[in-house]
Amino acid sequence: MRLRTAVVIAATTVVGAGTAALAAGRYGSALALKPAVAGPMPGSLLRVRAVSRDEVVLDRGAASARPGVYGLAGIGVHATVGRVVDETAHSVTRRLLRTDKGRLAKDTYVRITPQVYTGDPGSALALEYEDVQVPGELGPMPAWLLPAPRGTWVIAVHGAGASRADTLNVVPTLHRFGLPVLVPAYRNDPGAPASPDHLGHLGDTEWHDLDAAMRYAVDQGAERIVLFGWSTGATMALRAAQQSPVRNRVVGLILDSPVLDWRSAVRAAVTQHRLPARLTPLAVRAVEGRTGLHSARHAEAADPTKLFAPTLLVHGPDDTFAPWDHSRALARRRPDVVTLHTVPGAPHAAMWNVDPDGYEETLRRFLTPLM
Repeated sequence: MRLRTAVVIAATTVVGAGTAALAAGRYGSALALKPAVAGPMPGSLLRVRAVSRDEVVLDRGAASARPGVYGLAGIGVHATVGRVVDETAHSVTRRLLRTDKGRLAKDTYVRITPQVYTGDPGSALALEYEDVQVPGELGPMPAWLLPAPRGTWVIAVHGAGASRADTLNVVPTLHRFGLPVLVPAYRNDPGAPASPDHLGHLGDTEWHDLDAAMRYAVDQGAERIVLFGWSTGATMALRAAQQSPVRNRVVGLILDSPVLDWRSAVRAAVTQHRLPARLTPLAVRAVEGRTGLHSARHAEAADPTKLFAPTLLVHGPDDTFAPWDHSRALARRRPDVVTLHTVPGAPHAAMWNVDPDGYEETLRRFLTPLM
């Protein structure tokens, strides 16, 4: 908070305006480019008012009243909540499904997150898996491999500000379909090599790590590949499907809340962190300068003419981080290969959370012909 205030003051100071503008731009750009900072759904902290065996009472807010299944993440604590059972002017009571880390207690501060599991596929889901290493251009990257009998592999890749655990929401469904699942880390993730500049690039360089995971899957016997990406992970999937040396193995794409316009994502990050609107153009220019990311190169990833594999777009009009309009336009341009599944009321990368049953049935219908 002190740093944000200092940046705002500096940006409005006449003396040293050029330096102040540079500092303000770099600060704003860090919200989108620093993986540890950039979380796409930061939200505000909520106080736990009361906890019983199967219910938790939270401060009332837009996040606490959302429909669906969500994680509650706090310092040393993680729990999962289900449907809303009661609301007052100041509080929301939700079903408490489980507490899998720490102790959820009165006056704990938490935030709502799409991540409903912690740990790995074994500890979180009791599924057999292997810890493997994917050789990447920056060094070896850890990955979870869940073996299964089919020849079609799913490679599930999370977005910026998230982690491999975010993919666990759908892993049980994919495993139930008999599909091998590979969940790789990529540059700047815990246990993976850092990028040379220690910055995220909104998928523009990270896709090389997904390409490495694809080549690893082929080396391990994958006959066909479905790329499943969330947020900037979806951007990575689009790039890899177009440019990977093994792109001929890709038979399907599943894109959840895809970031199809990096400028919109930067603007959203600045807005969500409550920085003044006048800093937004500075942040956008700083992102371009720090990463070499250009709008034309990023846009070509979503070029409708370059889509060749069946593509499932899962998105909704309430996503304020990655505008839904871009997904809708892509689906409208290529109805021959793109299916758009709309999820109203869902924030960014939380399409499964709002309607798990509907989401999983959509996956079943899409994946069945590709198995």
